[in-house]
Amino acid sequence: MDNNKVEVPHQSNQLEKDKSKFNWVSERSSCSLPKVFQALRAQVEEDVKTRNGLRPKNSPYEFSVEEAGSDFRVVFVSGDVRKSVTFSLAEHGILVRGDKGEQMFEVGLTFTDDGQCQLIVNEKHLESWQVRRMALEELLFVGH
Repeated sequence: MDNNKVEVPHQSNQLEKDKSKFNWVSERSSCSLPKVFQALRAQVEEDVKTRNGLRPKNSPYEFSVEEAGSDFRVVFVSGDVRKSVTFSLAEHGILVRGDKGEQMFEVGLTFTDDGQCQLIVNEKHLESWQVRRMALEELLFVGH
């Protein structure tokens, strides 16, 4: 899976090969909030795994991904300090909330005329890695 784009398992480069055979119905079906939420979660888990691998040996802090009902959260723990970012699947978007439950931003989706599923935050079309960076950069990098 390309970490720069939200792709569902069967999405391919059909559009480039033969536009007349492009299965827009299948591709549009793949551009649903639950499917994108699942893909985002898998990518976030890889981000956390990578970040943990970059820690110095014997570092006093650690990152993890935890289930929180239908939500998931990325957690930073260092001694008694615990911070998190929570991702929630809502009816009209994916909500990203900070440590105190405050909404950081909402992710929407659009299926473009080019047959691509794109993420939208604050009216900007973004790649998956950009959304993950917006949500997690401070948690994963500031102060440690």
